[in-house]
Amino acid sequence: MAKNVRYLVAILCALGLVAGCGGGSSDDAESGANANATRTVSTVKGDVTIPAKPKRVVLLNYALAGYLYDLGLPVVSTVTEYTDRDITKAEPFEAWADDFTKAGTKFMHWPAGGYNIEAVAAEKPDLIIGGGLGFPFKQGTDAYDRLTTIAPTILVDNKLESWQQQFEYLAKTFEQPQVYQDAVKKYDERIAQVKAGITPPPGPVAFLSMTAQGKAYGLIENRGVPAEFAKLGIEPAPIFASGKFKPYTAGGDSYEITPEQLPSTVTQPSVFIVGFSGQTFDVNSLRSQPVYASLPAFSSNHAYDLPYWVQRPDFDKAMATLDVVEKMFKK
Repeated sequence: MAKNVRYLVAILCALGLVAGCGGGSSDDAESGANANATRTVSTVKGDVTIPAKPKRVVLLNYALAGYLYDLGLPVVSTVTEYTDRDITKAEPFEAWADDFTKAGTKFMHWPAGGYNIEAVAAEKPDLIIGGGLGFPFKQGTDAYDRLTTIAPTILVDNKLESWQQQFEYLAKTFEQPQVYQDAVKKYDERIAQVKAGITPPPGPVAFLSMTAQGKAYGLIENRGVPAEFAKLGIEPAPIFASGKFKPYTAGGDSYEITPEQLPSTVTQPSVFIVGFSGQTFDVNSLRSQPVYASLPAFSSNHAYDLPYWVQRPDFDKAMATLDVVEKMFKK
């Protein structure tokens, strides 16, 4: 009798009339389908089909890392903060250092001459993310065709200048708009808190970005750091709006001020000095140069140092910048 029952069950299984007969469950099948699921997203390079749930993401712009960790993406490797840096000495930004460690992310060498395509391929990514402001967008564009032979590649448009624009794009791309909205709410609340608790320096203020060669570049006042400082009641001077200067590069956020132009341009009662490409500059050392010592902000002790990373910040650096300002001008 039992033998006949087994035969009957076997026949019914063959006909598909009994659930749970070998070959894995429907849940297993669904899981397998989900693992291979894809989505099509919009990028500056057109529509790109990406894994719905990527497992190995290679990042070609250190400045975008904080967003990816906030969105829960598995970043297996990221380039260093600047080109040609020793990866053994590279460090994650403090705000996402724990995420870097938990994800097992490692640093990848970033040559100034262009991304190491072989190194990218060796990471076996199922998704590559790059682009953004400055050099990463140029190199990402130059290498785009080769990168796409390795894995689907998303380039963040360099026209997305603010952290808000970048974060919103990535959150939308990975279908997590609430993560971005929560970040904006947190930032706006912190802006209001810091503004209420500081005494702004005499305004209007100028912003100078200093290169390793000692060249001074003004930051365009209606974008980036100056625009965010304006929200704190720290009024940026309309230097670029005067029409006397042109962006250093098309679409850029700064303009060169020659030593000869400094005395007639940086006449504001306060000035912020920002390093560039990891270089930090001390106001006191600049004061040793006659051209700076004669500027009103220096002679009245209203010249202030800012960390190099405040320029072109992501969300985490924008939040950290507010901490710096609060400490500097706390009532």
